Amino acid sequence: MIHSMTAYGRGELKADWGTASWEIRSVNQRYLETYLRLPEQLRGLEPVLRERLRKRLARGKVEVNLRFELAQQVDTLTMNESLAQQLVDKAQKLHTMAGIGQIQLVDLLKWPGVLESGEQDMDQVSQDLLTKFDEVVGDFIDARASEGKALEGMIQQRLDGISEQSAFVRERMPEILTWQRQKLHDRLAEIKDELDPARIEQELILQAQKVDVAEELDRLDAHVAETRKILKKGGACGRRLDFMMQEFNRESNTLASKSISADITAAAVELKVLIEQMREQIQNIE
Repeated sequence: MIHSMTAYGRGELKADWGTASWEIRSVNQRYLETYLRLPEQLRGLEPVLRERLRKRLARGKVEVNLRFELAQQVDTLTMNESLAQQLVDKAQKLHTMAGIGQIQLVDLLKWPGVLESGEQDMDQVSQDLLTKFDEVVGDFIDARASEGKALEGMIQQRLDGISEQSAFVRERMPEILTWQRQKLHDRLAEIKDELDPARIEQELILQAQKVDVAEELDRLDAHVAETRKILKKGGACGRRLDFMMQEFNRESNTLASKSISADITAAAVELKVLIEQMREQIQNIE
């Protein structure tokens, strides 16, 4: 199975400690590039996330975004009694010395360190987030596979089109070669008194060789078979498929340069169109 590099995945998580949501999106890229947007208190997860992505993806520009919110733990507030007692003592002493107003308990509670909220178990939070991340990555990869299946279908159709054009040219070539041979023979016959018959025959053979495209057609058929083989094998095959497009282009260019018929020229143009359509889509394959 082949995978597209263009996909999107999202998943939400609710737990006692709060809520979170993962978003993963990717576009085509020559290599694997990962960009992570995490809350400051979870920056420590970056190496772990990058490694998990690296193990499951080969290519693509991948953006990961985590939205994260801790639940307020008002029921776990604790008071630093030692600090509070010191503040009360100092406030009472100041009141005795200066005769300034009564102690405001609310003000004491606002003093830094008097009230402390219970800290979340961040190890458990991190584990929950990573578990959810793996699930979202799985869905994300499924989306890449679904898109890859559509791309494979499109490529297979273009390969069928290339095979049809190759078969058409192969069928027409004997007739075209005969026509060209007769055309050259008629022209040379007008000046046959000035040329050696052996030389005429040699020239006819030479011209036939120059326009013979049997080798190009054989290579096109071989490239079609190899591309189908790569698609069937699947995996991270985008680079190999891109190389095959270069080989296809080479043969279609040679075919066009040897054309001596409008039919062959039209077939060469159609081949270029089919190859370019495949090349554009292959840019999205992992």
